[in-house]
Amino acid sequence: MKLSCQENRVPGDSLAERLENLEAYGFEGIEFWGHQLWERESEIADELSRSPVKASSICAGLRGCLLDADPKVRQQAVEDLARLLSVADTIGAVGVVLVPIFGPPRLPDLSPLADARTLEGNLLVELLKRVVEASTDVQTVLLLEPLNRYETHFLRTLDDGVDIAKRVGHPRVRIMADFLHIEETSTPAAIKRAGEFIAHVHLADNTRLLPGTGDTDFAAGFAALKSIGYDKYMALECGVPGDPAVELPKCAKWLKSLM
Repeated sequence: MKLSCQENRVPGDSLAERLENLEAYGFEGIEFWGHQLWERESEIADELSRSPVKASSICAGLRGCLLDADPKVRQQAVEDLARLLSVADTIGAVGVVLVPIFGPPRLPDLSPLADARTLEGNLLVELLKRVVEASTDVQTVLLLEPLNRYETHFLRTLDDGVDIAKRVGHPRVRIMADFLHIEETSTPAAIKRAGEFIAHVHLADNTRLLPGTGDTDFAAGFAALKSIGYDKYMALECGVPGDPAVELPKCAKWLKSLM
């Protein structure tokens, strides 16, 4: 397992400085925010080529929404997703984190034909199939992210994410496990059930701050990841209380002691 951190959590006036700091702090990867990231593609690829710190992932940042009722809004999300998958391939990232929808449904309830949740699942599967089948020139992965009940009505467990990935039936559609969002009664059990479908991890304590600031059992979660043979990146997506130059290396050292 390798540690990564989101770019905006790291001190530095340039990407080069942030990469230098991450290396010094004990991190192997960096996660980028996806919003129009293609405008920085050349800069990122150039800086990463000179650093031992590598791109772990691209986090969300799509315009539009894949599960909107308006076809134009859906198409915007599809186009951005395709562009970000290409950027991820160029910079060597594992993949692009995808939240299909925030908040309540935007599709109508067409019961008894189908309720909104059924329509959303069918639509998402069809769109993801089209995206991966149209991007055969890249190797990067779509990383479905389940969220908690306060952020979405859709994809709220790792099991939900695995179900969609299985329905798409493509090796480049996988899921991300976020220690903050896992809502199953047992995080280790949920990780073990998801198994090989987990291709990325986000780390935050229950406080939404750095791991170690709350009561999340990271040791048990890491043991479950080890049991499924997980060897990819785990990226910090959390607030950093205090001086990042002090707190980030302290957190990295603590997390590695649990691995």
